[in-house]
Amino acid sequence: MSLEHTWPAWGLDEAGRGPILGPMTLALVALDAAAAAELRGLGVQDSKRFGAGPKAQELRASLAVDIRRVARVCICVEIHVDVIDEHTFRGQLNVLEQQTALRLLADAGAPEDAHIIADGCRIFTPLQRSYPRLCAVDKGEEAHVAVAAASIVAKHARDEAFAAIAARYAADFGPIAGGGYLNKATRRFLDAYNKVHARLPPEARKSWGAEKVGAGDQLSLMAE
Repeated sequence: MSLEHTWPAWGLDEAGRGPILGPMTLALVALDAAAAAELRGLGVQDSKRFGAGPKAQELRASLAVDIRRVARVCICVEIHVDVIDEHTFRGQLNVLEQQTALRLLADAGAPEDAHIIADGCRIFTPLQRSYPRLCAVDKGEEAHVAVAAASIVAKHARDEAFAAIAARYAADFGPIAGGGYLNKATRRFLDAYNKVHARLPPEARKSWGAEKVGAGDQLSLMAE
């Protein structure tokens, strides 16, 4: 099945699966050929090259506006930390993504024969039971501009969610760098928060490995 010449094309992608801080977001974008061409010309498929800093976030924010302007469908949902933890503790994080994707497709009114490209072969291939023409691929944003558009919308929503978390704690703990991933900058914040409150902040995923972030009241958050 051609990924480029069947319209409308529905792109599906997530952002924030890996961080320990903040929600995960999942976006669905449907494009016709004209919208796809316009977004390709704006550089949507080059978004992986943007990086992760403030300029990258500004670019994503600007492109997200363009995507919403031209897309037939543009939906993004935020998955709360508590829901992520609930499923991860049961070993069902992939199931959570699959269920959320199916809900987005249903809410958008995607027909059963919709041409859907989903980023993540292992995660989204099971959705073919409901949508036989769905194509689940790795590096999906390189495969189709609709996936690249969904990736930008999801990343922008995740950017905004993390910025709100950082602002919430800036007065007490200073700027939070690291994007919420379990790196040295994030560990410094978690360690500082734990010293004050004797627990992880409510925005932290408790399921992200006790051996990495501590267990119970005795947390060990020293940088590697």
